[in-house]
Amino acid sequence: MTTSTSHLIPPHGGELIQLTASPERSAELKAHSREWPSWDLTPRQVCDLELLLSGGFSPLRGFMKRADYERVCHNMLLSDGTLWPMPITLDVTEEFAKKLQPGSSKVALRDGEGVMLAVLNVEDVWQPDRKAEADAVFGSTSAAHPGADYTINKSNPWYVGGTLEGLQLPSHYDFKTLRLTPAELRAEFARLGWRRIVAFQTRNPMHRAHVELTFRAAKTVEANLLIHPSVGMTKPGDVDYFTRVRCYQLLLAKYPAGTVKLSLLPLAMRMGGPREAIWHALIRKNHGVTHFIVGRDHAGPGKDTNGKPFYGPYEAQELFKKHEKEVGVTMVPFSMMVYLEGQDTYVPDNEVPEGARVLNLSGTDLRDRLNEGRDIPSWFTYPEVVRELRRSFPPRHKQGVTIFFTGLSGSGKSTIANVLLTKFLEVGGRPVTILDGDLVRKHLSSELGFSKEHRDINIRRIGYVASEITKNGGIAICAPIAPYEATRQHVRQMIEPYGGFILVHVATPIETCEERDRKGLYAKARAGIVKEFTGISDPYEVPTKAEVVINTAELSAEEAAQEIILHLEQQGFIGVNAEPSLTAGA
Repeated sequence: MTTSTSHLIPPHGGELIQLTASPERSAELKAHSREWPSWDLTPRQVCDLELLLSGGFSPLRGFMKRADYERVCHNMLLSDGTLWPMPITLDVTEEFAKKLQPGSSKVALRDGEGVMLAVLNVEDVWQPDRKAEADAVFGSTSAAHPGADYTINKSNPWYVGGTLEGLQLPSHYDFKTLRLTPAELRAEFARLGWRRIVAFQTRNPMHRAHVELTFRAAKTVEANLLIHPSVGMTKPGDVDYFTRVRCYQLLLAKYPAGTVKLSLLPLAMRMGGPREAIWHALIRKNHGVTHFIVGRDHAGPGKDTNGKPFYGPYEAQELFKKHEKEVGVTMVPFSMMVYLEGQDTYVPDNEVPEGARVLNLSGTDLRDRLNEGRDIPSWFTYPEVVRELRRSFPPRHKQGVTIFFTGLSGSGKSTIANVLLTKFLEVGGRPVTILDGDLVRKHLSSELGFSKEHRDINIRRIGYVASEITKNGGIAICAPIAPYEATRQHVRQMIEPYGGFILVHVATPIETCEERDRKGLYAKARAGIVKEFTGISDPYEVPTKAEVVINTAELSAEEAAQEIILHLEQQGFIGVNAEPSLTAGA
């Protein structure tokens, strides 16, 4: 006996648009696919495709064509007048776009392993004004806004629109029982007899304040609760979703039995604040949800470079209220929850009694306490959540760390790096790897020359290896020249999610480097024999944000190594909690 879902809220636009082709049609498409160009989807495109195919983005039938895209950007409406706040586009390179013929081309869309997930029937190809798009959708063109930065600087410059025929959803090997499509979640609600469902969107671990907020929200509207976290792309620097999901699972027992469900949403967030709140609600409506919690600064990206928030704290609630009828989902607005010390309870910040002592712990405070191994108070979160977070985020002296040298040839980088290596090996406790510029060139980059492009590739390879060492709790000592600031920043961004990154600028003057020129490279460069030589015929961009600056014209290699060790100790990466100290007896 099948359970009818007809009593549930209708999907946005009235019909759940599932774009997966029949087995016969899929076989036909696969047979013809060798005749069509293939596009390897980016991680964000894979997320968007999954929600298009499953009906999460109903009423969309594919990646937007130009008319829909422009109307969505400027009016939050599809060309037929249906409310939709976020452009869903397939961005491709100019070279690829030029191969396509609107009205006749088909594109095989493939995942990173080359598996064909869908076919796009090309109906529109155009070059958008991505800066104007970011301004219209996010109200910002700042690189500090993740959504605007992606649109302007990271997406491809051409868009392709058209209808989709899906062959299969992207493969996931994790949390399979929690990955429910809109149709599956609707069937589950019908099976449980749930009619009123309030959804909670999150991209962070949940703590006591979140549990209290969601419990109150469900109680207020007499609804069951769906915890529906985004597990696609979120804000850079967020806690990985594996850790978050384990934490969510631990919290289900905190709610009354039979009133809560956890399901994962493969959404690539844009951090678009007010517009994103409406988008989130429409996606949940497609999953069968009737009510949606909109909290303080919903899907906000934080602050701009001047320290000003991109959106007001309750701007999302205001825009949602304005469009609530067209959304078709009831907003459950909530203020920030704060802890009243004297009463051992959480209340919305607009209900704090006069004179009451309020306690709060920011995300930064929590990260600092995890890094330093300090106590995390039970009023803030539950002991089982703390244990889970500590498994993924050990204190700094148990984390991996990369010490990344940069400086001119002959500045002393390799010598200091070898002194450091010896000192770390003497103490023991963590694996240590040295990635010297010359050795990496020999073993990893022997085919590369010294053009800017090849230098960048070499440094990125070093960064990748260092990130793997750091991720696994080791110490990576990298000693390339690394002359370009943008590449050093890229390496920092690769490594910091996994542990420490210490940039050491060996700022030895070029005159001293030339005096030490054992290989005669500077002389050959000045004579024009060696081309593209850093500091002579190729620029060296001086770091602006190095954690340690050393001049080996004034310090011996051992003294320089000691400066780095002292900084590592000060930051808590070594010499903590009765570990042997590298400075002992120095």
